[in-house]
Amino acid sequence: MPEPHHDVMTAFAETVSRNPGRTAVTHNGRSLTYAELDLWVRATARRLGPDPGVVGVITSRSPATVAALLGTLAAGGTYCPIDPAYPEPRRRALAAAGGCRLVITTGRETPVPPGTRPVPLPGLPEAAHAPGDTSGTTPPAFATGDPGDPAYVLFTSGSTGEPKPVVTPRGAIATATGALRDLFGLTPADRVLQFASLNWDTCFEEILPTLTAGATLVFHDHAHSGSFRRMLRMLDTEGVTVLDLPSAFWHELVRHLAEERAALPASVRTVVVGGEAVNPARLADWCALDTGAIRLVNTYGCTETTLVTHAADLSGPLAAGRPAPWGPGERVPIGHPLPHVLQHIGEEGELLVGGPSLALGYGDRPDADAERFVELDIGSGPERYFRTGDRVGRRADGMLVHEGRLDHELKVRGVRVDPAEVEAQIAGHPQVAAVAVTGVTVADHTTLAAYVVPRSPGGAVTLAEDVLNHLRDRSPAHLVPGRITVVPELVHTASGKVDRAGSHRRYASTTT
Repeated sequence: MPEPHHDVMTAFAETVSRNPGRTAVTHNGRSLTYAELDLWVRATARRLGPDPGVVGVITSRSPATVAALLGTLAAGGTYCPIDPAYPEPRRRALAAAGGCRLVITTGRETPVPPGTRPVPLPGLPEAAHAPGDTSGTTPPAFATGDPGDPAYVLFTSGSTGEPKPVVTPRGAIATATGALRDLFGLTPADRVLQFASLNWDTCFEEILPTLTAGATLVFHDHAHSGSFRRMLRMLDTEGVTVLDLPSAFWHELVRHLAEERAALPASVRTVVVGGEAVNPARLADWCALDTGAIRLVNTYGCTETTLVTHAADLSGPLAAGRPAPWGPGERVPIGHPLPHVLQHIGEEGELLVGGPSLALGYGDRPDADAERFVELDIGSGPERYFRTGDRVGRRADGMLVHEGRLDHELKVRGVRVDPAEVEAQIAGHPQVAAVAVTGVTVADHTTLAAYVVPRSPGGAVTLAEDVLNHLRDRSPAHLVPGRITVVPELVHTASGKVDRAGSHRRYASTTT
């Protein structure tokens, strides 16, 4: 196994020293050099002060969030993103679960959660020096801390209805960042689109490898305009070379390219997909397009294992040749483990992942840690592993294929969702007696469907709409079902448990 890479802030500082005048970030055509971004990051760190603890950041799709992320790490703090689009109760719950003491505001009107202190982000590089700065002196070194110190807190879905914090150490993100620079083959000539939500870990795949390779990170509003034509024009104008897309979005992009007889710009050399299973039909469509020079890389990973742990080139110059096109019944591989990853296939085919990129755990939740993190000795001494809950098989070439879940968790918009969390939120409505939530495949992606039993017949008329409003006031969009159906009763198993799949089969054709 390769040696872990050094701290991401050390790697960023080295990149700044090699490329001070190169463009680090662009936003709708406006550029920041590495030297300017470095000033902004240092000003942010000074404003936070030493050892700021867990720092919440009200995110915005702009370079301001990058400055807040790197500034928090530079100060020795722990980054915790908070989406301003989330309902206020959810933002409050995230800040409490993450243990935030300070919250960086990036110019938005969103109030900080109670019990935290607001810290305005310093201005743009021209005025980035905080009070007391002495210009012209040698810049102080960034805080790097111990590899075991927490770098960031993100949240996964849990059965209690409350956000479950995942604490990732600096050593893990440094190792994963270096591995992805190598996997994507990033150089200073690359321009990487920032597309992922800034509140999910996929954004780190875009930000950190790019800014430690001397490449350019591209923010642009047209990436999220809802128009593929506008997006493709933007990719061409901006000279984007690397795209990292959720599989469901890539499915729709492929459909657009095939139906419109369009093409990706010549600048694009690599497309990375992940988050949900790749549809073999869309993969066949992709291969039928003029895409032979573009690397298509399928990736797999969990929040608890830090970004990508497995990858496979499905198409392009580094992919293995295939004797026949992809067929509709094939399982698309998630690939081989990256060099830093240990893998073990346990009982019932469950994939377990070990190595230096594991998270520290779920904060102060030892029971949750004990359930998902285990110590195994499979021949070379005891090692800590994460139980992914994913069932896998091994192909003849050694690559893994995903064969389903061992539990009820789903991927919605590329984010892991425990239906029990959604059920817990819906059950909080005073007119709901019982509820079942399951996943439904629509086109090439998964959405949630909820089946609710009213406490009284009189409340059934408006219950679906009432529950929807109840959720929108409390939950982020990916935890709000696309369909809520009021039913007289749920289906139960022989042991008396709610049968989610059975309830869906019985009422799938019911409309509200």
